[in-house]
Amino acid sequence: MNIAIFEDTAVEKLAPITTSRPAYAIQCGAFQLIDLVGQLETNTIAAVRPHLLSIQERDYSFSAQLDAAQPKTLVLNAQIAPTVTNYQTIQQLAASDDCVIQVPGGNRIIAAVLPTDLLANDDWSKNLTSIVDAANLASAGVSLDFFEYPHDVIRLHMEHCEQNLEFRLLQNQYGRLADGVFVAKTSPPTIDPTAVFDSSSGPIIFDSNVKVGPHCFFRGPVYVGPNCKISEHSSIKDAVSIAHTCKIGGEVEGCVIEPWTNKQHYGFLGHSYLGSWINLGAGTCNSDLKNTYGKINMTYGDQTVSTGMQFVGCFIGDYAKTSINTSIFTGKTIGVASMVYGLATANVPSFVNYARTLGQMGLLPPEIAVTTQRRMFARRKVDHQQTDCQLIHDMFVLTEGERPSGLSSQPIAF
Repeated sequence: MNIAIFEDTAVEKLAPITTSRPAYAIQCGAFQLIDLVGQLETNTIAAVRPHLLSIQERDYSFSAQLDAAQPKTLVLNAQIAPTVTNYQTIQQLAASDDCVIQVPGGNRIIAAVLPTDLLANDDWSKNLTSIVDAANLASAGVSLDFFEYPHDVIRLHMEHCEQNLEFRLLQNQYGRLADGVFVAKTSPPTIDPTAVFDSSSGPIIFDSNVKVGPHCFFRGPVYVGPNCKISEHSSIKDAVSIAHTCKIGGEVEGCVIEPWTNKQHYGFLGHSYLGSWINLGAGTCNSDLKNTYGKINMTYGDQTVSTGMQFVGCFIGDYAKTSINTSIFTGKTIGVASMVYGLATANVPSFVNYARTLGQMGLLPPEIAVTTQRRMFARRKVDHQQTDCQLIHDMFVLTEGERPSGLSSQPIAF
């Protein structure tokens, strides 16, 4: 059996999360979709948007093409959520006859099992709908949860974090530190003895080379990835998944944090998603609850979407920064490579200096973003490559429609 992962046009509704990363690389409950698919040990290929091709080639291990000797191929939408429940369904599909899973009421494809020869064309992902229609496939009779909008990442993370962490523990890479608390067997973490744990609602897992400062509190389910540093007096609780090489401090609740991101100082972060290479200034806080305690609506472009959720925080794209004491209103998005100062009362476009409370918003040119990127990489001893630079320039073009016309590139003066 082959596996072919694809992105369709709906992936754009996940911005700013997917502006800089393939949808299969979204972390949720301490897994990415490719982590779970990788456990099936099959020949896997992936089709992504053009500006991510070089990133995919460098950062992810996929086969160059389908194995023609395999009679069947399981096609998976990259927006499928990486949950254990979905993984079990994918296992069933891998052993099934030709079938399809579509979004109810439409012809958008979430998964399908097809003869491999139907996907022989290099443009198979662009023609997938017509291929499936021509094959006249039966419904699989099962469903898969998927991310449609950014808030779905937090919703599904909250629902599945505990089960995902229990599944991670089955891989036998962790030893028991205390009741419900587990640490990597290889390069075990350094945890100050004053740390306090509450695993009554789910496990707490510390991966290799984690460092935990004095007087920290953890309430599961919580996953802290390799090489992370948790600052002293931090409170990490209630479904938090932190990827590798992050520095985290303050109060964090119900959040997903991607690699290389720093929220090192005091401040509250709740029910939020942080991409990679983000830095939150000391005192940055977000709201995740309306004063009316009502359900939260999100604004995506010119569309208002009801989340059906009472707690929704912010969604911050890669390379974004906040100044000290920045406050972010409930349910706001901050675009990639933007810098936010003061109060964010509305969605922030990509590549802007945003200080609306001071009556200022200016363009942040890609050259400045690349210079900042290079300095960040050097600080973390990461090789800065042309691929990284090109991604910045590509994202600047792709997000042009987010920004008001006529923005000045003059720096904001304080």
